[in-house]
Amino acid sequence: MGLSRFLTFLPNSCKRLNTNPLLHFPNIPSTPTLPIRSLTNYFLITIKDQNSTPHIEIPRRSLPKHCLFSFYRQFHDGIGQTQVFDEENDKDSDVILSNRVFEDTEKVCKLLSNGSSSSIEAVLDGAKVEVSPLLVVEVLKKLSNAGALALSFFQWAEKKEGFKYSNESYNALIEALGKIKQFKMVWNIVSDMKRKGLLSKETFALITRRYARARQVKEAVDTFEKIEKFGMKLEVSDYNRLLDTLSKSRNVEKAQELFDKMKKRRFVPDIKSYTILLEGWGQEKNLLRLNEVYREMRDEGFEPDVVTYGIIINAHCKAGKYNEGIELFREMEAKNCKPSPHIFCTLINGLGSEKRLVEALEFFEQSKAYGFAPEAPTYNALVGAYCSSMQMYDVYRVVYEMRKYGVGPNSRTYDIILHHLINAQRTKEAYSAFQRMSSELGCEPTVSTYEIIVRMFCNEEQVDMAIRVWDQMKAKGVLPGMHMFSTLINCLCRENKLDDACKYFQEMLDKGIRPPAPMFSNLKQALIDDGRKDTALILAQKIDKLRKTPLVR
Repeated sequence: MGLSRFLTFLPNSCKRLNTNPLLHFPNIPSTPTLPIRSLTNYFLITIKDQNSTPHIEIPRRSLPKHCLFSFYRQFHDGIGQTQVFDEENDKDSDVILSNRVFEDTEKVCKLLSNGSSSSIEAVLDGAKVEVSPLLVVEVLKKLSNAGALALSFFQWAEKKEGFKYSNESYNALIEALGKIKQFKMVWNIVSDMKRKGLLSKETFALITRRYARARQVKEAVDTFEKIEKFGMKLEVSDYNRLLDTLSKSRNVEKAQELFDKMKKRRFVPDIKSYTILLEGWGQEKNLLRLNEVYREMRDEGFEPDVVTYGIIINAHCKAGKYNEGIELFREMEAKNCKPSPHIFCTLINGLGSEKRLVEALEFFEQSKAYGFAPEAPTYNALVGAYCSSMQMYDVYRVVYEMRKYGVGPNSRTYDIILHHLINAQRTKEAYSAFQRMSSELGCEPTVSTYEIIVRMFCNEEQVDMAIRVWDQMKAKGVLPGMHMFSTLINCLCRENKLDDACKYFQEMLDKGIRPPAPMFSNLKQALIDDGRKDTALILAQKIDKLRKTPLVR
């Protein structure tokens, strides 16, 4: 059996399966030794030639105990990500979980995603899990798209032996409730935290961000102002965080207004303050305002560093000004400012998307010449560049190389591949690639992956397949968000499967997710057209009740 064919089967513990031609890799010469990892072991497969039987070698020492049950965050590709704050992840470092906690977290989330809202306590009692501070935090994080379930779980857990209130568990609950705009409940929790001495600036930062994402900018700024009222001193880093939150919530104009109002009166800006605004205007593709901020920054005596250059180069690429981005890259080199891997990712990704593949490859080679070790984000940018030109053979060659260097692939790699295959209407290949993900360690589909595939089947009018993928997702304890519910419900309306549409709509409400107006308008009209005006009225009343009735503790 050829090496390329054999490699396709490796993630399935070397079990012989039907070949998937989509995922063939090129025949690689020499004698490759391939590391295969699982959570509990590590072994090597050596292939002497393409016709030989693979030889499996198990070292005497297995992985260190601290590596056995790591709870890995997904890599991200860095493209379009901030270089200033990563608020979603900067406090969310890799957590070492015991096997028991990992399994219990998965068990609880699966039960809650499939259980009835009226019997949550009974379902959880029957789970027979050992409540611990770590379990509570991990479950709440996984329930961040289902605020009502998160609150029910928290209320159940706090009555159990082993529960302990902490800033981290409260913050995870606030994040989930903020997503469904239950701000009255959020402030009740803040009062609890104050009484218990568990408040932190991070708590207010979370609330500020949730208000900003909900387009409630005044409330976001008011939350920031309350930090001092709760006895905490504001520092320049706190002002920067506010500016960053507003900028990332598409409110950079308000961020600029506050910056102009507060600078020198309430805080002295640093270079990070300016880079936040540069990034905000860059995301809006407003190079005129970006250049104004850049000039002011220089006038204030701040010279651009590698982060500043990265943001400005990304802004020009985002605006389609790739030649100017390359000129800025050359400028920073001339100033002996060493580019970062993020900058190479930006240029590889941007040039690749414009089918300027030769130039993208040159920057990839240049990143290696700078001595940067192989990283998943850089390889993901390269995968995207090849995908943009639909050179799929090269895509999978890069994926093989990622495995060879032990830097992937990860779920983001597959998301990039899926996105391009679907855009090219190669949906069968996309589904084949998706099916492989769950069998490969580190590539388990995320909620964004499931959303890509469900949307693909809905657009193809294969709603039964969309529901099958939905059920697979729920079986794994992955909870859908508002956009995913909307995609499926809209598709069911188009297919006139209104009973199913109402079922998923009710599930959405049970999780405390407020349906977007356009989606409910579609469902309501479909019901009325089908002569079910009473059902439409009942659903409208449920939405009104959800909107007006805050969750209670």
